[in-house]
Amino acid sequence: MTISAARFLPGLELSGILYEEAVRPILRDAFPGLSYAAARVGSGSEVLGFDSPRSVDHDWGPRLEIFLNAEAKVEHGAGIRRLLAERLPKQVRGWPTHFQESDDPLDPVGHMRKTDGPVNHRVDLHDVDGWLAARLGLASAEAELDVREWLALPQQRLAETTGGIVFHDGLGSLTGVRRRLAWYPEQVWRHLLACQWQRIAQEESFVGRCAEVGDDIGSAVVTARLVRSLMHLCHLLERRYAPYDKWLGSSFSRLATAESLGPTLRGALAATDYPARESHLCDAYEAVASLQNASGLIAPVDPGRRPYHARPFLVLRAERFAQALARTVTDPDLRELPLVGGVDQWTDNADLLSRPSAVHAAIHAIG
Repeated sequence: MTISAARFLPGLELSGILYEEAVRPILRDAFPGLSYAAARVGSGSEVLGFDSPRSVDHDWGPRLEIFLNAEAKVEHGAGIRRLLAERLPKQVRGWPTHFQESDDPLDPVGHMRKTDGPVNHRVDLHDVDGWLAARLGLASAEAELDVREWLALPQQRLAETTGGIVFHDGLGSLTGVRRRLAWYPEQVWRHLLACQWQRIAQEESFVGRCAEVGDDIGSAVVTARLVRSLMHLCHLLERRYAPYDKWLGSSFSRLATAESLGPTLRGALAATDYPARESHLCDAYEAVASLQNASGLIAPVDPGRRPYHARPFLVLRAERFAQALARTVTDPDLRELPLVGGVDQWTDNADLLSRPSAVHAAIHAIG
């Protein structure tokens, strides 16, 4: 069977087959009694359930993460890698387990290829603490996070850490840390909600102001930014980590509010004049404000649209919701912080967000 003829399977399903039919028997026979965890977590569209046949050309395939304790990784890591290279099947459900490395700077990722020799596999070995340090900047799986450490965790990375599937956890630490990171502590959650409303408050009047001076492109750009901010806010309200922009719309479509709110947001994006943009945005503001009121986190705030001070622009005045939420934050460290929020509420630069040490340093500089 050629790669092109292989039937597409969701990557998580393919990883499960790789583990159950190949990796698990090899480890059982060669290392009886070895404590380990096996999972498909971390980077990759399949971890969040967004892979498709297009994914096949880019770091997709029979992949797995094996976690050992630090001592076992040092003692057995090289042997396990070598053993898997020798004994893994050449393909799983028609998909090669061998990844050919590329030296093409325009296409640097590994690609599945057939091989008659040892398999250059993507069964990656880690220890849990080292993996968490590299991806999130956490000291260990058992460490308690303070509020600033929570604010330094990008939602994309949190989604990748808590998503996917754990097929086996003989260590316990991987499952435990995924449970602890499943969602923000309530005080951090309230703070982030306040900050997200504040983001909307900063720009909601700009849609009309740009249009007033003849800047239709600027008005459209601000509208798109506000739609994006509302989508992030809906993720927060539904206690779902928002992925980065490639998958934000896909993730939003799975939220409970997407069916009713989606047409309004699409209407705002498709509008070609300011009155239509304003109308759709105000409909969206009122819908999300009503969701906030229904959450029970704050006493109800009037969700209706209103003029922006004395100017003829209809807005929500979203700072009312930001302030109402901020008043419910009792954690002293959070109360001292300005309403700028978590790291991905003030930057979406992927290169920065992938550097935990820089992100933690930036968060600790805010005050």
